[in-house]
Amino acid sequence: MNKINVLNFFKISAPSAVKVPPEKQQKTYRRLRMETFLSGTFGYALYYVCRLSMGVMKQPLIDAGLLTATQLGIIGACLYWTYAVGKLVNGFLGDGANIKRFMATGLLLSAAANFVMGLLGVGAVNGTITNAVLFASFAVCWGINGWAQSMGCPPAIVGLSRWFPLRIRGTFYGFFSASHNIGEALSFLFVGMLVAGAGWKWGFFGAALAGVLGIVLILMMMHDTPESKGLPPIEVLSGETEEKETLSPEEKRALTARMQKTVIRNPGIWILAAASAFMYMSRYAINEWGTIFLQEAKGYDLAGAAAIVSINPIFGVIGTVVSGWLTDTAFQGDRKYTAFLAGILETIALALFLFGGTDRWLNILSMVLFGIAIGVLISFLPGLMAIDLVPRQASGAAIGITGIASYAAAGIQNVVTGLLLDNHITDAGVHDYTYASWFWLGAAVISFLLPILIWKKGRRKETE
Repeated sequence: MNKINVLNFFKISAPSAVKVPPEKQQKTYRRLRMETFLSGTFGYALYYVCRLSMGVMKQPLIDAGLLTATQLGIIGACLYWTYAVGKLVNGFLGDGANIKRFMATGLLLSAAANFVMGLLGVGAVNGTITNAVLFASFAVCWGINGWAQSMGCPPAIVGLSRWFPLRIRGTFYGFFSASHNIGEALSFLFVGMLVAGAGWKWGFFGAALAGVLGIVLILMMMHDTPESKGLPPIEVLSGETEEKETLSPEEKRALTARMQKTVIRNPGIWILAAASAFMYMSRYAINEWGTIFLQEAKGYDLAGAAAIVSINPIFGVIGTVVSGWLTDTAFQGDRKYTAFLAGILETIALALFLFGGTDRWLNILSMVLFGIAIGVLISFLPGLMAIDLVPRQASGAAIGITGIASYAAAGIQNVVTGLLLDNHITDAGVHDYTYASWFWLGAAVISFLLPILIWKKGRRKETE
């Protein structure tokens, strides 16, 4: 019985028995659509704060002698690998789920994981927890956080599919993708200031508080489907199809399962998944290791390093917002050329950051360019370009496949980077970043070359 109740709790909402009068439908639809969009966007931004809190704590943990770079890499990988599997599973589940309950539950678990790690940090500082126990406990908690994080993106994107017509979906997907950048900037600035001012354990408590705020936002403003609010289906509201007989719940589940199978058989999805995987290696190399790189390789203090890295997601907002709108209006939804140019820009920016000098202006410039490029790529490769290739009913499945590849690769990057750093120490006793830098740069190059293989594939025009 308990299992059935849990399944029912997360099941997609039934159509409301109370219908919105025809003369009020469009006004109600636009209001609820915008509320769902805003809650998904800012709610997912606060997911990111709970995900990236560890990124600004690496140097203090190493300096305190609590963890090594390899251990930190393994802990980070635990999040990405459970996230990868979870994103595949939850992507498929999200197509038929109650997106409000699904997304709020994931953020609740993520905030709880951060809070527990803050408590473990207090124990480590007080000497009541050994380094070995701290490492094992962090790995378990961060792995749980990874699964919880995988419950954020699928419902937010499914919400876009349920509430937005095809003709403007790219534009609003671009705005939604800014949530990544907003969350990253908040992580480096807000968590960075907490860690610098009060100690590394307070970064976890701050992230947990951000998660609670996100839960409240999602519960207050996110709506499951137009039908659950007494409106017609999105296809009717948007004028894509005429009103027709509503499918039964069993017929809807069968249709969704059939559409998801077409996603699995689509080679274009797998090519995009591989391209996104390499892009996530370079992206999370900066998110996870950029702050400590500036400290060790270029002599910045923690606050200065975190401030420079935070520029990257701030300017990423420009890339995500402009790219979706531009491809919808100027290129009729054709994203390939924009993605290719963004990949080249990312590679140039990464080379400047890794092999340029210590001048502050140069490192700021590299993060500006890197942020704009990554903003485009995270919107396109694992997202818009993928859901453009599949039916609306299987958007979550497409995101699940690209997601498992992306975050499995991010986890591999974390472990490989940690091993490369611990095995290459300079005479001054700091990490040598030469090999890690070439590893990150090579991943960026491969990521923008792979999508060339599907340039001839057209964009899907209608749902099936």
